[in-house]
Order: sequence, then C-alpha cells, then structure tokens
Amino acid sequence: FATVYYTPELDSHAACGAPSKVTTDIFKGKKVVIFAVPGAFTPSCHANHLPPFAEKYNELKSKGVDDVYVLSANDPFVLSGWTRIQGVADKIVGLTDIEGAWSKELGLTVDLSAAGIGLGTRTTRYALCLDDLKVTYLGVEPDPTQVTVSGAEAVLAAL
Repeated sequence: FATVYYTPELDSHAACGAPSKVTTDIFKGKKVVIFAVPGAFTPSCHANHLPPFAEKYNELKSKGVDDVYVLSANDPFVLSGWTRIQGVADKIVGLTDIEGAWSKELGLTVDLSAAGIGLGTRTTRYALCLDDLKVTYLGVEPDPTQVTVSGAEAVLAAL
C-alpha cells in the first residue's frame, strides 16, 4: 500500500505531500474499516460511497473503530487530493492498493475496460472490517456501480 498522510500544510493545495509505503501492519491491534472504491472522483464513489462514511465517522468511532480507510487502485496523490476535496483527509485515510495487488489476492477486483474510458482493472466496490487483522465483515457489491452492502449503514450494522 501507499498513502500520503494528511498534514495541515496540504490544505493550501500548493503542496502534494510525500507518499509513504505501508503494509497490513498498520491494522495490527486495531479495529479498522476499509471501504474500497473502483476510482476516486468517479460518480458512485464520489457522491454515494465516501460521503456517508464521512457523515457517519463519529458513529464508527463510537463503535470502537480506530481507523477508517478508503482503498483504491488510484495513486496516492489522487487519493490525497480526493480526500482533501471531500473534506475528510483528517479522518479518512486514502490508501492506494498498488496495481490492485491486495484486492486481486483477495479476489476483489473488477475489469472495467469495457467502459472504454481507461479504467482497466480496479478494486471492486467492497467494505471490510478488521479486528486485529481478523475479518469481521466483508460486503462485496454484486454491481460495482451501486452502494449497498459496502456502504456506511451496512458497516455500522455489522459492527
């Protein structure tokens, strides 16, 4: 994985931050929510998937969630920009699934090449709850353009 961790200096938009490589070690000993999107700034991801996690962030924290991540095969600069534009960079960490390798290993990718707009293979839309690296919930969308079992409400109900 890679991420650009939020710092207040990034709010000026004059800086882009330096990416850090991270591993699943960042999930050890923690209760985390990871929701995966096919692409930052794409319609369902931008309007229907990330915003409810921002709105329900305090509820997630009240259920003992330590960290919330949005995972995508987008590069870390795009995810950093997207979380800043969405106003959640100080709460939700944008986590790059480099070349979709982690999601591919889990069988959670989708080939969007047929759309003809350069999307290629991406992380499919899913939500994953981990408690000290143990999966406690996995909701995979049957249609990656929709947000149901991977949405904030479904995750809250599973916690």
